[in-house]
Amino acid sequence: MKNLLAAINFNPVLAPVLEVLNAILWPAIGLVGAIGTIYCIVLGVKLAKSDEAGSREKAKKDLIGAIIGFVVIFVLIVGLKVLMPILQDWVSTQIV
Repeated sequence: MKNLLAAINFNPVLAPVLEVLNAILWPAIGLVGAIGTIYCIVLGVKLAKSDEAGSREKAKKDLIGAIIGFVVIFVLIVGLKVLMPILQDWVSTQIV
């Protein structure tokens, strides 16, 4: 099975996919950063304006959830951007 995979050239298929991913990742970081910041500001204003204890707790939970989600998405995108060359090298060593 490994000899069969070594005989197949995956570069014509792999190169465009990697180019698209590399082209999308940097704008995605900026987009996630901008949208996440704006959303957290809106939720912070909502928290500051809430008068009742129940609405204040809900706004606080929403803000914490948004910050956690924003951090997770940002870390995953940056991690993918950092790991792309490593994954590309690994795939090329597995093919040959």
